[in-house]
Amino acid sequence: MILLGNCYEKIDEVFPKSIQTVVTSPPYWGLRNYDNDEQLGQESSPEIFVSNLIRLFDKIKNVLRDDGTVWVNIGDTFFGAKGGHHDKNSITNSDTGIEYRQKRKAPPKHKYLKDGDLAGVPWMFATEMQKQGWYLKQDIIWHKPNPMPEAVNNRCAKAHEYIFLFTKKKQYYFNADAIRVKDVRRTSVWSMNTASCKEAHFAVFPQELPALCIKAGSKEGDTVLDPFMGSGTTAYVAQELGREWVGIELNPKYVEIIKRKTAQSTLF
Repeated sequence: MILLGNCYEKIDEVFPKSIQTVVTSPPYWGLRNYDNDEQLGQESSPEIFVSNLIRLFDKIKNVLRDDGTVWVNIGDTFFGAKGGHHDKNSITNSDTGIEYRQKRKAPPKHKYLKDGDLAGVPWMFATEMQKQGWYLKQDIIWHKPNPMPEAVNNRCAKAHEYIFLFTKKKQYYFNADAIRVKDVRRTSVWSMNTASCKEAHFAVFPQELPALCIKAGSKEGDTVLDPFMGSGTTAYVAQELGREWVGIELNPKYVEIIKRKTAQSTLF
């Protein structure tokens, strides 16, 4: 089921304690422009961005089962004169990448972040989630063997992102056997290439990533939630694995992409 609209409002349409696992990737702060006045990621500081995310996850706590899990893929950006990623790289096309950042107004002076500083958004978010009562159970490193090229020579190329595993309770459902590799328990570094979405013109996470989260965090017939659907990878994979799904998407154009993608599922 797709809910079109603002995630803060649409999450209220999801039944309480109906979701077994959440697998999502929120918009990254200051990195891309999704051309919607209600979008996340355009805040003037990373702290405001994190605060807005926390406000949503407070609501998600109400729809999550007590033994449920929340998997959040979140990347970092550099604080800069244009307010987001400081480096001129090819992570997005000109409509949402470099050209957008060049036109963006500079953010207010930050109390400690300097021009060129890595903002530290992922751990800022994880810490605030803990303060709100969530259990932080794992920081998984998504290693990207095919990282986006970056035109920088004063640091290493960025080839990883974080996937945080949160729970409401100390005890929760987790099927370690479902994601074992040749009878060996999976390590906390997941190496997989990024995928692409030609229709939406942006990089998306590979199907293997939500598949691991869904297999570990749910059983067949359970319901998976993605409050930031994007191209709909989580929903498609959930269907393929025999799970129900609920997703929220703000952009009507992406909803059409999601409908086409999920219609191609063998279990649809």
